Amino acid sequence: MTECAQSFLNDAEQMKSLADSIDMQQAMPWPAPSQQGDTTWMGAIDSNGIAVSMIQSLYFEFGSGVFLPETGILWQNRGSSFRLAEEGWNTLKPGRKPFHTLNPAMARFHDGRCMVYGTMGGEGQPQTQSAIFTRYARYGIPLQQAVTAPRWLLGRTWGAESVSLKMESNFSETLIQQLRLAGHDVELVSPLSSMMGHAGALVRHRGGLIEGAADPRSDGSVAAF
Repeated sequence: MTECAQSFLNDAEQMKSLADSIDMQQAMPWPAPSQQGDTTWMGAIDSNGIAVSMIQSLYFEFGSGVFLPETGILWQNRGSSFRLAEEGWNTLKPGRKPFHTLNPAMARFHDGRCMVYGTMGGEGQPQTQSAIFTRYARYGIPLQQAVTAPRWLLGRTWGAESVSLKMESNFSETLIQQLRLAGHDVELVSPLSSMMGHAGALVRHRGGLIEGAADPRSDGSVAAF
């Protein structure tokens, strides 16, 4: 059997399996719940020390609605952030890029370490990445602990319209009260809340050791091979 024929057979079996799962007597819940996600960060470091920090975002749920037939990959729709006015801010002109929150990050340390890190999460992306980097690089907090520790988000994030200062409730009550007294509109959310971003980080040490951290707020993971 040719590879093409085997692929067609597998597709046919999968379609039959899906069709057989339909209950002709009971409608499924509708509308289907949205997954509320369109951005993914990933990082990689190989044995030679080549490091990549990469983020992919469709922006809208189906991006531009255009996909590459060879791969099925959807094109993003960040161009919708341009203004069509001839003058002013964020005007669509040759060579320009629209405003966005995407910022995959990489850092080199004086001792030879290399760190790649990033997250999704709307306006929370630079806040989350600053928190993780500061905890690890300045205060020496272990990498996984730096990712797992309580986080905050000032402004909007994916799937939410609120612009309050959102804080995970396992911050100290004293800190939360101090921020409220300072005039912040503090909104408490549950610990390890998904709205705080799905962060990850890798660090390659000078001797070649690579350590990684994945966010318990998401289904991400660290893999080595």
